[in-house]
Amino acid sequence: VDAILNLVREGRPELTNQDSVRRHVAWGPGPRAAQSLMLAARARAVLDGRLTPSLDDVAALAPAALRHRMALNFSARAEGVGLPEIIDTLVGQAV
Repeated sequence: VDAILNLVREGRPELTNQDSVRRHVAWGPGPRAAQSLMLAARARAVLDGRLTPSLDDVAALAPAALRHRMALNFSARAEGVGLPEIIDTLVGQAV
């Protein structure tokens, strides 16, 4: 739960400590992103025969859960920065 909350908070430009998110993200994921990521991680764990999700589940599902809940600003597009790069950075630091 802490990893998911950290991941979602760090994706929001007004709450993050990461310069790339502050400079390139117009709006970040909200509470429903955390909820959907938790449900997806639980489902993945159950399908894998485990009772609890792991950080690997969160890392594997974060791109799919966050991709449509974040938007880049014009600066990011002008610099050629993509959303997958930002999400990968977030996952690498939060999980």
